[in-house]
Amino acid sequence: MTAPYRILDHLREGTPLSADEVRQVAAGAADGSWTDAQLGAFLMGVTLRGLDTASTGALTGAMVDSGERWDLRSEFPGVVDKHSTGGVADGVSLLLAPLLAACGVPVVMLTGRGLGHTGGTTDKLESIPGFSLDLDRDDCRRLLAEHGAAVGMPTGEIAPADGRLYALRDATATIRSLPLITASILSKKLATGAEALVFDVKAGNGAFLTEREEARELARGLVDTCTSLGHRAAALITDMSQPLGEWCGHTAEVRAALEGLEGRGAADLVEVTLELGAQVCALAGHAVDRAALEAAIASGAARQKFDDWAAAQGADPAWLAAPDLTLAPEEAVIEAPRAGVLAWVDTRQLGLLLAEAGGGRVAGRAIDHGVSLRYRGRLGQPLAAGDELARLYLRRADDALVRRVAACFEIADTADPPPLIYERVE
Repeated sequence: MTAPYRILDHLREGTPLSADEVRQVAAGAADGSWTDAQLGAFLMGVTLRGLDTASTGALTGAMVDSGERWDLRSEFPGVVDKHSTGGVADGVSLLLAPLLAACGVPVVMLTGRGLGHTGGTTDKLESIPGFSLDLDRDDCRRLLAEHGAAVGMPTGEIAPADGRLYALRDATATIRSLPLITASILSKKLATGAEALVFDVKAGNGAFLTEREEARELARGLVDTCTSLGHRAAALITDMSQPLGEWCGHTAEVRAALEGLEGRGAADLVEVTLELGAQVCALAGHAVDRAALEAAIASGAARQKFDDWAAAQGADPAWLAAPDLTLAPEEAVIEAPRAGVLAWVDTRQLGLLLAEAGGGRVAGRAIDHGVSLRYRGRLGQPLAAGDELARLYLRRADDALVRRVAACFEIADTADPPPLIYERVE
C-alpha cells in the first residue's frame, strides 16, 4: 500500500497515478484513514493536474465500490437511467420516467436537490403531497416490478466516498474539476446497476458549464468512463441559454410535466425528453423508438403511468385525483420595452432571483413551491413593444425584484435562435 504522502507527491509532480493509488484514495475517504487535509490536497491536485481516462475510471469504480451496489440489471434486464447536469426549468426527468415506464422500459433514477440557480428533481417531486423519495434497494425492486419506475435519493450506503469528497470539494474550490464531476455523478448512478445511461449535458449561460467545449469534454468523460466500467452510455449536449419550457418553479414544473404527458407540453421540453428517451432505449436494446414514445403520450398511457407510479411512491390520492397546482398569488408581468427580437436572457440570474424570492434552496428557509416564473419569450422571437416576456408569481409584491428580473432580458434588432440540441456524444 502506498502512503498518502507518496500518492500526493506523485500528483504534485504530474506523475500519472496508478489505478491502485486512486482506489486507495477512495477507500481512505470512505473509511476515514485519509484526513480532510490529505483529501483536500488530492482534490486540488486533480483540479490543477487533471486525471486521464483510466484514472478517472479507476476513481469512479472505487467510489462505487465504497458502498452498496444494487445491480438492478441482474433482475431487470434493460433497466435505464438518465442524468442532467442541471439548469433552469429542466423538468425532463418528471416526464421521462413515467413515459419510459409506460412503454415497458424499466427506469431507475437517483436524483438530487437544487443547487445554486438550479432546481432539483427531488425538490420538485416533493412539492407533490406525500411523495417519498426515501428508497432502498428493496423499494426500488418493488417499484420496478410493479410500475416500471423508481425515483429516489441516494442513500447513505451509496458511494460514501463521494459524500465525503463532495463536501470537501465545496470547501476547497474544486467543484469545477471535470474528472471529479464525472466520478461524483457516476459513483451514484452506476451503483444502481443500470444497463444504459443517457446524459443531458447543458451548455449556455444557465448551465454550470457555460461553454460548449467544456460541456463536450464532460459529456465525453461521462460516456467513456461509463463504457470502461461496462455500462452503455450516450449524451446529448443541449441548450441552456434560456429556460427549458415555459414554467420555472417547483409546482409549476410539475404542471409542465403533466401538460407534457397529456400532449400539450412546451415544444422544446417535450423534444428534449423524446430525444433522450429514444436514445437510451436504443442503447439498452429496447424496441421502443420516438414514435412509440409519442404514441404513449397520445394514448394517455404515459399520463396514467404517472398517477400509478406517484401513488406507489406515496403521493396523496386526493391530490392525484385533482392536482392542486396553485401558484403564488402576486403576479407581475415583464413586458418588452420596445419592438425588436429577444436577443439574450440571463438564465442563471433568473434562477438565482427565483431562489431569492423563496422558490429555491436557501439555508435556513423552506422552499416556497408556489413561487414561479412563466417564460413567454423565445430567443430570436420577434416582439412588439409591450409583448409579455415573462410572468412572475410571488408570495408578496416586490417591485425591486421585478425590475431585476426585467433586466435579465435584452431586446435587439436582430438575433438568431440557438439550436435546442447542439450535438450527440456516443
